[in-house]
Amino acid sequence: MTLPQTPYYLIDEALLRGNMERIARLRARSGAKALLALKCFATWSVFDLMREHLDGTTSSSLYELRLGHEEFGKETHAYSVAWADHEIDEALSYADKIIFNSLGQLDRFGDRASGVTTGLRLNPRFSTSGFDLADPARPFSRLGEWDMARLDAAMDRISGVMIHYNCENRDFELFDHQLTRIEAEFGDLLQRLDWVSLGGGIHFTGEGYPLDRLADRLAGFSQKFGVQVYLEPGEASITGTTTLEVSVLDLINNGKDVAIVDSSIEAHMLDLLIYRETARLPQAGDHAYQIAGKTCLAGDIFGEARFDRPLRIGDRISIADAAGYTMVKKNWFNGVAMPAIAIRAEDGSIRTVRSFSYDDYKGSLS
Repeated sequence: MTLPQTPYYLIDEALLRGNMERIARLRARSGAKALLALKCFATWSVFDLMREHLDGTTSSSLYELRLGHEEFGKETHAYSVAWADHEIDEALSYADKIIFNSLGQLDRFGDRASGVTTGLRLNPRFSTSGFDLADPARPFSRLGEWDMARLDAAMDRISGVMIHYNCENRDFELFDHQLTRIEAEFGDLLQRLDWVSLGGGIHFTGEGYPLDRLADRLAGFSQKFGVQVYLEPGEASITGTTTLEVSVLDLINNGKDVAIVDSSIEAHMLDLLIYRETARLPQAGDHAYQIAGKTCLAGDIFGEARFDRPLRIGDRISIADAAGYTMVKKNWFNGVAMPAIAIRAEDGSIRTVRSFSYDDYKGSLS
């Protein structure tokens, strides 16, 4: 078996199936539907496996919407912070449900969406995000409506709402508490709806998460308000399934041992740079190294790692949990070679499903 040239993302189908089976268990026990959040993961080469266990996709733009419609099928939810005049009709042609971000957008495009199930984003004005950058309830947030009078004015034109307020929330008790707040503050409105999407950001495929308690809580919410519940798992769908495979290009010591690899945090794992987090690197052994990218950005550093022997030029390093918000954000900074995308099948074989060349780099410009 010939492995791809590094760098490449390696998706493990057996691990992906494990996440999908947890989602299927949640769906069966709770009655909730689950839609893949394409903003997190949109590598359509594994959609055949995911389609068996998910109800469809949810999008944040016209292109994501079209991809979900064409490559995943099933139920297709269309959301955007703002739809443009030139794209709304095409969006409606792909959508089973369209969710408007504001009453203004609903006023503007609601008549054109009359043949499509229509919803509105509700902002509860609180969230579990620890990052201001990602907090949908931050001061002056543009993400959704919260004023009850404005929401009430939309009720004769919508059948459901989307409420996205979780961000990597591993704490079921916190989820339960905040859902209870939503019930108390918006219960009168929820009683008048057919469906409610609770968005993504619930880390229910994580180790030790009380999946059955979550399922029962969702079932109770659904029964209380007479609504179909939707979840939008992004990270929960693919967490722990993928590595970024890199090779050591150079070893230096500038007061500490540094291994420079053929990849880049800015180009290939951008969210880690944005949120100032470190990559999940090997931590077994007595030989410590800082793992650094090959771009000219001084802070292009994956983080600190430990190995059971000294590194050598050409050694392979696997960076774990490299699926979410990576392939959808990869870029051509410094003209660094973009990672290929490979899949490890359940029989152990590895196949490359996409590679990128100089022509792709050149073609992305003008």
